[in-house]
Amino acid sequence: MKKLKNKWNIKSNFQLIIILIVFAITGSLSLVVSEPILEILGIKSSGMSPWLFTPLRLIIVFPVYQLLILLIGFLFGQFNFFWKLEKKMLIKMGFSKFFNK
Repeated sequence: MKKLKNKWNIKSNFQLIIILIVFAITGSLSLVVSEPILEILGIKSSGMSPWLFTPLRLIIVFPVYQLLILLIGFLFGQFNFFWKLEKKMLIKMGFSKFFNK
């Protein structure tokens, strides 16, 4: 826990626990939320090869997860932590021109 606290610049164990809870909730919820989105788009696992369905589902889950982590982080009072994490990831993905470093 000390390594995570140092890496993420967190001062208290309570904040670390809250952040880990946000990660857990977001991971599960992103899979639940992606299901209706796939159905709206007409993508169903029953009529499709798993080799095609799985990548399509991952393409949908990724942005859903990114939005949910900010929303749930906000609800748990950790928006600033997750926004910094998101910015860092987006900069590494090549979106640095949209952010002031």
